[in-house]
Amino acid sequence: MSKRSAEVPSNLDWTAIRTVFLDMDGTLLDLNFDNQFWQVHVPLRYAERHGMALQEARDELFKRYRQVEGTIDWYCLDYWTRELQMDIALLKEEVDHLIAVHPHVVEFLDAARGAQRRVLLVTNAHGKSLGLKMDRTRLGGHFDSIICAHDFGLPKEQPAFWRRLRDTEDFDPATTLLVDDSPSVLRSAHQYGIRYLRAVHQPDSQRPPREDLDFPAIRTFLDIMPPSA
Repeated sequence: MSKRSAEVPSNLDWTAIRTVFLDMDGTLLDLNFDNQFWQVHVPLRYAERHGMALQEARDELFKRYRQVEGTIDWYCLDYWTRELQMDIALLKEEVDHLIAVHPHVVEFLDAARGAQRRVLLVTNAHGKSLGLKMDRTRLGGHFDSIICAHDFGLPKEQPAFWRRLRDTEDFDPATTLLVDDSPSVLRSAHQYGIRYLRAVHQPDSQRPPREDLDFPAIRTFLDIMPPSA
């Protein structure tokens, strides 16, 4: 898919939007936590456990990551706990000081709900990770509902996920906005028919912004703030 090839408008028509789906990691929350955890902290602990050099541990783990990338197992802490023989949920708590909310997120959530839109967190994150992040950020009360892909056994990258979601949530794809930092998730949602799609320029605050994206992207949530009533 070429840049902006998806048939989505460059500006949001808030008068047509009734439902707002929001991703968590990289969209509402700084992806720095997850990148540091999987790419630095887990390899460090794995190397310590097995008496390996850090680079050797990284090479082994990254190969294993790639084997399940884009599947529900990639997001499953129980899967990685079994595979690596380490308590992944507990390891996350060791670096939970890195969990951070992106700028203007709370302002956007409150504005969207104040404008009478239904606002849902729709995440691939495992329940244990979701619980940790909601506990640390206190964002849970800002949503009308929280949807965890593990409840469906399907990640958002698969178009069948959206069909399953529609069995649970009464939404019209033509009047729905999805904001997600994952291009593959946005492509899946586009294929399903979700009309309003937004990517994220800088999911990780410690890495450069992404510019060559297939979908219109926000730099902060101020870019798509709904008009005040």
